[in-house]
Amino acid sequence: MTKLSYTYIDSLVGALLVAGDESALHYLCFSTSPNAIVPRLDWQQTDAPFLEVRRQINAYFEGDLRKFDLPLFLTGTDFQKSVWQHLSKLPFGEAQSYGQLAAALERPKASRAVGAANGSNPNAIILPCHRVIGANGSLTGFCGGLATKEHLLCHEGVLTPSF
Repeated sequence: MTKLSYTYIDSLVGALLVAGDESALHYLCFSTSPNAIVPRLDWQQTDAPFLEVRRQINAYFEGDLRKFDLPLFLTGTDFQKSVWQHLSKLPFGEAQSYGQLAAALERPKASRAVGAANGSNPNAIILPCHRVIGANGSLTGFCGGLATKEHLLCHEGVLTPSF
């Protein structure tokens, strides 16, 4: 396996850990999450490989970017990868329920499996798992916490701020 590099990017929702190699981004996660990925001892901390990631994240939060264009390295089951691929197609400013996502994958009874795959998404925000909500419109489970999910959905115009 290729040695990974990592850095942190400050954002409107806190510090984001990004990790990858010279060809692709492997992880983008919330550093404050209870299940946050922690850099391994053999990872090298450096900003250099992540200039484009930083540019796109900043543009997203400034309202100038609606779809990310970054090479991603995804490790997971075929089902997880199919969920993550579908996430990449969810438009900015729209949300979909777990059941709708399962139906789109032609697995209408797999909404729980979709939720599990969504929860193991290694590239939060870029693969917009925050755009997946409960069937009744409720905000359910999110690796960055529900307040962060709400913030992202308000930023995208899916929700009206409650504050």
